Formats: sequence, C-alpha cells, structure tokens
Amino acid sequence: MKNRPTIALLTVPIAVAAYMTFHPGVAFAETPLSRLAPTILEESAAYTVDGMHTCLGFEIGHLGLSKVQGRFDKLSGKLNVDSKDLANSSVQFTAQTDSVDTNVAPRDADLRSPNFFDVAKFPELSFKSTKIFKQGKSYLAEGELTIKGVTKSVKLPFKAYGPIKDPWGNLRIGVVAEPIVLHRSDYGMKFDADSVADEVTVRISLEATQDK
Repeated sequence: MKNRPTIALLTVPIAVAAYMTFHPGVAFAETPLSRLAPTILEESAAYTVDGMHTCLGFEIGHLGLSKVQGRFDKLSGKLNVDSKDLANSSVQFTAQTDSVDTNVAPRDADLRSPNFFDVAKFPELSFKSTKIFKQGKSYLAEGELTIKGVTKSVKLPFKAYGPIKDPWGNLRIGVVAEPIVLHRSDYGMKFDADSVADEVTVRISLEATQDK
C-alpha cells in the first residue's frame, strides 16, 4: 500500500479497512467499511485480485490468554461474475505460505517450518469455489480450501462492494467475507497443542480490478 498514491485510501475505503483489520500489530477495530452498504453484482465480468489491497488474515489463541494476529502478504486470484446465472460465477485465490507474517520473526520462522505450514513442501494454500449463490444482500461461496496438501470443503459468506472507477482508470470491486473458524488440526497442524489453540478465525478482504 505504501507504493500507491494516498488518494487510494480516500477513494477505496475497503483498502483502509483491510489494512486496519489485518496488519500485524494493529488491533481489530470498527472501520469505515462497516458503514458502507453492500452492493449487488449486476454486471458480468472477469476480475483479477489486487494483491496489494487484499488481506488473508487470521487470529489464534495463545495459552488461553490472548489472541495472536497474522496474515499472508503474497496473494493472487481471479473472480468471474455471471450476473445472469450466478451458478457460472467463480472465485479462486492462492497465498504463498512463505509470506506468513505475524510481525515476530522467530514465530514466523516456526510457522514456515514443518511444525506448521512446511513451506518447503507446500508453498501454496488455495481456495477454489464450487458453487456461488445469493443470500439476501450477501452471497455464499462454497468451495475447497487446500492447506498443507489437505483439502476440505468450506463455506465463505461474503458481501460485495462497488464497482467503482479507481484513480488509475480501472473498474474495481471489493469482496469482504464474514469471519470463518477453521481447525488447524484438520490440516495436519497439531504441533504445540498445549499452548496454541486449535481454532483459527480467518478473515478475507479483497479488491479486484476488471480485466481489460
């Protein structure tokens, strides 16, 4: 975000929300995004995820006393919207596991080790939708989440924002998923179960620009 003009923070409130919510060391807080009305995906288009304004963040308990927050800094993905037949719509994204960032270098090194993500063997985690449908003013994406070579079915409730024209002339949308809870043991990460919680709260907030 440091490489983008400051005007982006004014024109795309979702970027502010993503930064404030997920940057390591910054507490979760109410942001301007919470006051925006979600929109309906009315136009069919293909979009590419803007990794600089996208956050895949997580929160996990430690010793039953506190919550540790982190994120993945390198992400990519695609969205395809078919407004006439939502069943033909899709979303997929990939995160580089070696980009895990909790703002504590020794802990990040441990997370990259075989104790947790084992990034040498499993350099990516990914989500690929199998079905998307509308729920009131929101949407639900059902799909397959793959972490550490293990694939599980998950459901991602989400809201859409935009489209808007950004300062660089791109048509841009935002997608913010409701927090979901995963169990790290389901994905083969059982190390340090005495001090680190099994339940992990995951939050996803992304921006994507329309393909030209």
